[in-house]
Amino acid sequence: MPASPRLFGTNGIREIVGEKLTAPFVVRVGRAIGGVLPPRSRVVVGWDGRTSSPALARLMSGTLSLAGHTVLEVGLLPTPAIQYNVPRLSAALGVILTASHNPPEFNGVKCIAADGLEVTRDVELAIEQAVAGDLGTTVRYADVGEIIPDTLARDRYLDGLLARVDRDRVAGRKLTVVLDCGNGASVVTSPILLHRLGCRTVSLNGHLDGTFPGRPSEPTERNVSELCRLVPSVGADLGVAHDGDADRAAFVDSHGTYVPGEQILTLLARDAVERRGGGVVVTPVTGSQALEDAVRPLGGSVVYTRVGSPAVTREMQRTGAVFGGEENGGLILPSFQLARDGAMTLLGVLDLMARTGRSLGELVEGVPRYAMVKESVPCPGELHAPVLERLVATLGSRAERLVTIDGLKVYRDGGWVLLRPSGTEPIFRVFAEAAEPARARALADEGIRSVREAIAELGGSAASAGSRRLPD
Repeated sequence: MPASPRLFGTNGIREIVGEKLTAPFVVRVGRAIGGVLPPRSRVVVGWDGRTSSPALARLMSGTLSLAGHTVLEVGLLPTPAIQYNVPRLSAALGVILTASHNPPEFNGVKCIAADGLEVTRDVELAIEQAVAGDLGTTVRYADVGEIIPDTLARDRYLDGLLARVDRDRVAGRKLTVVLDCGNGASVVTSPILLHRLGCRTVSLNGHLDGTFPGRPSEPTERNVSELCRLVPSVGADLGVAHDGDADRAAFVDSHGTYVPGEQILTLLARDAVERRGGGVVVTPVTGSQALEDAVRPLGGSVVYTRVGSPAVTREMQRTGAVFGGEENGGLILPSFQLARDGAMTLLGVLDLMARTGRSLGELVEGVPRYAMVKESVPCPGELHAPVLERLVATLGSRAERLVTIDGLKVYRDGGWVLLRPSGTEPIFRVFAEAAEPARARALADEGIRSVREAIAELGGSAASAGSRRLPD
């Protein structure tokens, strides 16, 4: 078949509602999914708390039903809760209407395979081709599938979570937690989870509102400043913030200090490796050197992947990894499920505090630390591949170590710089890390200059090739 326009980014389809993401578009995607599935499949449909999600979900459910499939609607839940339910409901596929941490004007479609992992790129490609050809399955009136509400999905997920932790041990710490749900889907799960663990909970942005009035959905340090102020003012032991679909968790210690995601990743990965006497940890090429420093002395190893949780989870499945995740707070504890899970990450932190008797601040004190710089350089999409080729040629010869899994990651002079073309925007992303902030800044500046020079050599306009800081 001829090449079809790419719809799926690193983690599903995400578009602005009312522009590309319209009712006809969602029906077209639903028809494509319905046609790709085997006849009379069971499909789980769930959604997040965005203003458009219930309506878009009903379009999706109706379209799949009219294609002859049985739809099990689990309703409004965090993305990991929906993923958890897909294999437990013996479904062939899960479809989630969500745009994760994106601003409120966005929504999207995320597809989950029968095993609870994100679908492979082959399945995404088949859906994209069917959308491009407006292909789908139509059945006669007698073969229209049922739409069945599943009212047990939330409790099924919560019970699964609580089975993975020593509830009495956590309850014995009598922890006070400030919970910032960000007006997102965690409103229906995380407060109940903390209550059942015996934690005193102070709620922030704890009502559901798809416009995200309390703060932007992404739980970066800048966006959770109110949480940082509130934690010490109420004498809490820690604070936690979720993004819109609760597949991520960001933490604040008892002093109101934001704990970067790479430190939580390193902390929990080290704990997992130490408790198992070794094992593989999987993270994207954006991962910090701190991770290797922490797990290698304990017999662990780090495997790097392309950016995006689908790549991470599939590699974890392949290698039998003991831990995985991304530096943005999307962590994966495979003993529960191979999915980024904000609630399970929260449980992992609470359990570690309960087992060690230490505070979150004390726990992260022993984590190796590096300075990281994140920026981007505008670059036309058609120049992404040739710019990357030139960067490999010009920077590769000076590298102590070179990684080309996703873009170009150059290790040298006590640090590294990653130059990676975005899969969704006309930019090159620039990440740099070193022990000293000044060295990280110098590596980032060199990377930015190299991208600009490659663009100019290829005849692209350097006038717009300034840089901008990426979210933490």
